[in-house]
Amino acid sequence: MSNALVPMTTQLPVAAGDLDGYIRAVNGIPMLEADEEQHLARRLKEHNDLEAARRLILSHLRFVVHIARGYRGYGLPLSDLVQEGNVGLMKAVKRFDPEHGVRLVSFAVHWIRAEIHEYILRNWRIVKVATTKAQRKLFFNLRSSKKRLGWFSREEVETVARDLGVTPESVLEMESRLAGSDVSLEPVNHDDEHESATAPIAYLSDGSADPLAQLEAEDWEQKTGARLGKALAALDPRSRDILQRRWLDDDNKPTLHDLAAEYGVSAERIRQIEAGAIKKLKAAIAA
Repeated sequence: MSNALVPMTTQLPVAAGDLDGYIRAVNGIPMLEADEEQHLARRLKEHNDLEAARRLILSHLRFVVHIARGYRGYGLPLSDLVQEGNVGLMKAVKRFDPEHGVRLVSFAVHWIRAEIHEYILRNWRIVKVATTKAQRKLFFNLRSSKKRLGWFSREEVETVARDLGVTPESVLEMESRLAGSDVSLEPVNHDDEHESATAPIAYLSDGSADPLAQLEAEDWEQKTGARLGKALAALDPRSRDILQRRWLDDDNKPTLHDLAAEYGVSAERIRQIEAGAIKKLKAAIAA
C-alpha cells in the first residue's frame, strides 16, 4: 500500500521554491471530524480503500509542516524536513488502528518525528554523531538544552544525565561531538598553498599502510615460515615431538618431568633435547 500512497502527497509540490504555496495549500485542506476520521480509517483497514487513505493523509499534512518547523535549527531545508515527515505520516496511516480510540494525529506524531530524526542524523554531518538509541536521545535533547544553557557546567551535565538516564561521561562525549565540525581531508582550493599546507592530509599519515613495508613484512613471514617448516621436518621424531608439545601446542603443555616419564629418561635429558632443537631452529631461520 505504501507505494500507492506516495503520489497522494506529491500532488502538492514540496519544493524549495514553492514551499510557501505548498503550506498555503495544505492549510486550506479541511480537517476531519472524529467520526469521519474513524469511518475513513475503518474503510482503509477493512477494505484497503486508497481513497480513504488519501483523505486521511491530505487532512494531516498541515501537522507535518508544524512538526517540521520545530527542526529548522539543524540547518537543513524545511522542504526536505516536510518531505521526510510526510513519509512518516504515510507509515502512520498504514498502521493506524481506529479501534484504539485515539485520533490519528496523536498516533502519527511518533512516526513523523522518527522519519525527520533519521533524516537529520543522516545529513547533519558527514560523519554520524549518533548511532545508538541512547546517543540519538542525547543528540536531540542536548541540542535543545544548549539553546538555553550554552556550554554545560559540571552540575548541568549531571542534571541532564540524571534527567535522560545516561552517564555524565555520555553527556560530555555528545557535547564534544556537537561542538565539532566536519573538516575536509584535502584542501578545497588546490591553488591555495596555505590551505594545502594546513589541510589534514598534509600532516595526518598512517605508517602502517606503507605498501613497501607491508610487502617486506609479508615476504619475511613467508620465508621465515618456510624455513621453520623445513627445520622442523629435519629434526628427529623425538626432538620434534618435544618441541611441538612444549612450545607450539596451545593447550595441555607437558612439563619436563611429564616427558621424561613418557620417554624413560631424566628431565635434564629432555631439557637438553629441547635446547638442541631450539638451537637448530634458530640457525635455520637465521640462514
